[in-house]
Amino acid sequence: MKKSFLNSLGPGLLFAGAAIGVSHLVQSTKAGAEFGFGLFWALLLVHIFKYPFFQFGPRYAAATGETLLDGYKKLGKSVLAIYYVLNFATMFTIQAAVTIVTAGLASQLFGFTNNLVVWSTFLMTISLLFLLVGKYKLLDNLMKYIIIILTVSTIIAVSVALFSSKEAFDVRQILPSGTVEITFLIAFLGWMPAPLDVSIWHSIWSVEKSKNTFIKIKSKDAIFDFNVGYISTLILGICFVLLGALVMYNSGETFSNQGGKFASQLVTLYTKNLGEFSYIFIAIAAFTTMFSTTITSLDASPRAMNRSSKLLFDKEFKFGYWFWIILLFIGTFIILQFFLKNMGSLVKIATILSFLTAPIYAVLNYLLITGKHTPKEHRPSIYLKTLSILGIVFLIGFSVWFLTSI
Repeated sequence: MKKSFLNSLGPGLLFAGAAIGVSHLVQSTKAGAEFGFGLFWALLLVHIFKYPFFQFGPRYAAATGETLLDGYKKLGKSVLAIYYVLNFATMFTIQAAVTIVTAGLASQLFGFTNNLVVWSTFLMTISLLFLLVGKYKLLDNLMKYIIIILTVSTIIAVSVALFSSKEAFDVRQILPSGTVEITFLIAFLGWMPAPLDVSIWHSIWSVEKSKNTFIKIKSKDAIFDFNVGYISTLILGICFVLLGALVMYNSGETFSNQGGKFASQLVTLYTKNLGEFSYIFIAIAAFTTMFSTTITSLDASPRAMNRSSKLLFDKEFKFGYWFWIILLFIGTFIILQFFLKNMGSLVKIATILSFLTAPIYAVLNYLLITGKHTPKEHRPSIYLKTLSILGIVFLIGFSVWFLTSI
């Protein structure tokens, strides 16, 4: 039993590695810096209402031994084609957004050069080599250590901030108003804790895990593993909002849209308020946060596109995964040439697109997990179905509110 649990642990941590990135380090920190504790309601609600749709990924994979993409094809080839187009349209922007933030931090922490395109290329090359040499197994094992380091260093930083703060806590909640604030809220919700298409990545990793271990992962273990990763994203989301609120709220600082300058502001503000000794904890937390996201997204999107291509065209592409990973590498490099000096706009575009497409993935995942393609014993309970319906209403409602408010 213990061995089975340890063997099944992995995809949930890969989910956490993919999720804990721009949404936490950039968006959550900004939420705390600009609104104090006022957006805790948004953080909690989006975790609650997105939960079912993320959980349906490992649930479906454990129940059927297939990815969500296989399920989408069963719903209709046109459904899979819609995903193919949506993913192709967003994958380069998403990769560019996470990579430029990582590059900014690397430039600030390690020096060598301030050229973020050079740093981005270097980091993606290192990530590619990880995937080339170790494939899924190395990624699976590496992520366990990254998440542990990230969690410990972040909690230490938050603890220091809490004990150092002499200000009274204002826990009043805020509903943003005006185009700028509403746009930030939607961007915050878009990648918190992750874009909903990460549920597809999770189902792919779950199937890959079964192939590598030659063990059919039980549904109960898969969901438990997912819950470990999901709760980690919530705890760390709260930590980064707390850090932003405790250290930066009312500091008078305005965040730069340039990657290198943003990273410099982030680390400088933390160390100035928490003390120079905290630099190492902040540095490790920030860089591991973003590097884990860079490497997992570089792996996942090509896997998803390769699987989609095979299902759509009924043809096995021998080097399909590597074709997509090289294409993603090149496309990301090209995008960074145009958005190098405006990281904020790049992140905003990526996060808002993710939120506006979220209802599509939510509906598809719900239809698949509650329909005939999922064995009855693996379908969600009435409580999870009810939460799913409320989640779909939440996602559609906020999308409509955003589109009518801008």
